[in-house]
Amino acid sequence: MGLVALAAAVACYAWFEAGWVRLRVRELELPGLPPELDGLRIAHLSDFHLGVPSRGVRAVERAVDWVAARGPDLVCITGDLLSRPRGERQLRELLGRLRHPYVVLGNHDYAISRDPFSRRVEIGPLENGTILFDSSVDVEVRGRRIELAGVDPRTWIEKRKSAFPPSDAELRILLCHFPRALDSVAGGRFDLILAGHLHAGQIVLPYGFGKLLLAHPGARYPEGVFERNGTVMHVSPGLGTTFVPFRFFARPEATELVLRSRMRH
Repeated sequence: MGLVALAAAVACYAWFEAGWVRLRVRELELPGLPPELDGLRIAHLSDFHLGVPSRGVRAVERAVDWVAARGPDLVCITGDLLSRPRGERQLRELLGRLRHPYVVLGNHDYAISRDPFSRRVEIGPLENGTILFDSSVDVEVRGRRIELAGVDPRTWIEKRKSAFPPSDAELRILLCHFPRALDSVAGGRFDLILAGHLHAGQIVLPYGFGKLLLAHPGARYPEGVFERNGTVMHVSPGLGTTFVPFRFFARPEATELVLRSRMRH
């Protein structure tokens, strides 16, 4: 009976944690960021997985309302918006609350997954926002030109890379659902990569001075900030859930990145 009670308590907590969203503001230093863009605020959201029963829906709703209230300079969303078609109406309503989000899709949006609950979704043009399919757009912020490039997940799954022509924008940002993009981009091509996919492990067992990610035990970039060859990457813990409607020691998170120039020191 003791083990049954313990298992029930763990399941109840994991169900609760799936909706216990962390709303985080994080400063992020970028090499060579123009001083005019110091303090630029980017909201990074990922992995909504709408359309399946989960308290992740609550996390998504709170995250979107928080971002809308803060009014960042840019809103970027890095894939796995839907797990089933029935979530599309809610997705469009949520995106409508945000200031023109820039979006890439993920593998779950195409049901390219081992998750038996995932179904393919055909997402058409957004009423509010831009989906980037191996394409890029330039936007002007504070009089400076920023490139936003987005990787189509089908290209990534097939080729493990996505090529973009050179850009002379003063800040170059890549949106890719998959964190391993950091290993494949040419050095110096992008200043910042935004990724998701791994849910910070979703079900995590802490031990000693480390932790075991049950779903992705060998993940090199599970969540947080990483740097390689002058490119900085932020991997979002995401907001929703897959396979099971639980999170354990892997809280969902909405992140506002405040960019800082190292030159200011």
